[in-house]
Amino acid sequence: MTSNRERALAAAVELLGTEGLRGLTHARVDERADLPKGSASNYFRSRAALLDGVMDWMLRQETPTVEATLKPASPEDLIDELCRLYEFMTGPNVVTVKARMVLWVEAATNLQVREALSRGRATMTSMLIPALASLGMRDPVAVADTLGMCVQGMFLQQFARDEAIDPRPLLEIIVRGALAPETSAGR
Repeated sequence: MTSNRERALAAAVELLGTEGLRGLTHARVDERADLPKGSASNYFRSRAALLDGVMDWMLRQETPTVEATLKPASPEDLIDELCRLYEFMTGPNVVTVKARMVLWVEAATNLQVREALSRGRATMTSMLIPALASLGMRDPVAVADTLGMCVQGMFLQQFARDEAIDPRPLLEIIVRGALAPETSAGR
């Protein structure tokens, strides 16, 4: 049984992902979650508290899927798993990803949202770095950041253009490039 608080958060994510930030109000969350009036305000006293709760909810929902993906035995496995994860994020999880994109824009002017997004990014990166290191990546932290930025850019392009993007070519460039032997200047 899902608690009313969790129903409110799921409804808030749905509103963000389908109607944007302007569509997110406590009253609309109550309506979307089929909760008594005032419920969302009771759980989240301010809009900032609601947005913070949304970020934590998204992270809790996605962590198990991401964690299960990041156990590659080879670079090819990693690329395949990242492609499957991208398909999940742009398929069954698309509303949540769109909600996060709305919050990325909000983070440009809202420190609290920026901090919440940073917590989420740190959690996802902490799961990715060991997988990258296990494959012998030279700088797993830089590779994790690069993969994150690349995937965010692909989301933006896919949603803004409303056309599917094949993530494989870009992911292959990043993964294979991170495994290439270092070259020294002057060779």
